[in-house]
Amino acid sequence: MSTHLTRRITVAAAVTAFAVSLSACGGDGDEPSDKAGSGTTHAVQTAMGEVKVKNDPERVVVLDTDALDSAVTLGITPVGATTAVADAPFSTYLPEDRLKGVKPVGLIAEPNLEAIAALKPDLILSSKVRDEKNYKSLTEIAPTVFSETTGPNWRANFELHADALGRTAEAKNVAADYDTRVKTLTTALGGPAEAKKTEFGFVRFVEGADTRLYLNDTFVGSIFADLGVGRPANQDKDGFSLDVSPEKMDEAEADVIFYSTYGDATKAKETEILGGPLWKNLTAVKKKTSFKVDDNLWMLGIGYTGAGQVLDEIEKNYGGAAS
Repeated sequence: MSTHLTRRITVAAAVTAFAVSLSACGGDGDEPSDKAGSGTTHAVQTAMGEVKVKNDPERVVVLDTDALDSAVTLGITPVGATTAVADAPFSTYLPEDRLKGVKPVGLIAEPNLEAIAALKPDLILSSKVRDEKNYKSLTEIAPTVFSETTGPNWRANFELHADALGRTAEAKNVAADYDTRVKTLTTALGGPAEAKKTEFGFVRFVEGADTRLYLNDTFVGSIFADLGVGRPANQDKDGFSLDVSPEKMDEAEADVIFYSTYGDATKAKETEILGGPLWKNLTAVKKKTSFKVDDNLWMLGIGYTGAGQVLDEIEKNYGGAAS
């Protein structure tokens, strides 16, 4: 393995260290210039218009996984958060100590408004695509900041969250660390030209649905784009996913395949497909460059801490073979 692989500092590690330093210094950072003379609030431009928020909110409720990642990445532990599934943990990839004391407030897109109000938040973070129907009710509880959507726009959403949280200066450092990490990994993959020639695909086996080949307008697709890797022609498209049946798994053809499973492996047809001839005949499978990865991380880790760990998994699984 190349020296830049063995000596790297991961984004995830840098974020963790950064969060610790924030806690040690009380989280004070440079404030946006428009806060000057504005008392204790500043204006944030959101998907729903301008919203006035406290300069340093202390009781934050997050209603989606990208907002949770943003808060934790910036050294803030929310007082409340939604989960993807009832009785599920908030996250399996974020540090446990950063989630201590967070109260559940319902499901993503189905928040419990009474539970949110009981926490007396001074800021609520979500998105229009998830909670537009709840916007008026949420604004009656606390200043509410919505991004337009989630997924491929996670970097812009992070900037919005950082503005609302009063951590814009810290956010620039996080983004710079990620960009450096991406460049290092692209070099480890053989450099930009070689990376572009190598087609990466992502396959998700889903219980109760067809298998999904992820396209460009996704969190995964955005990370592949950042790395500058190639994409199979049928997956190098705008949109969310190309859904295929077991009889069409040859459409997953790629030089490198990462795959994950949502739900039971048998019910998601993972067991059937991986044992079938179409999967076994894929280039990545024959070359042993197909890798099973953490579904929770790759699907829900929509933020800089999650993205850093996705880069780590790409490096761990494929980086050595490419260097």
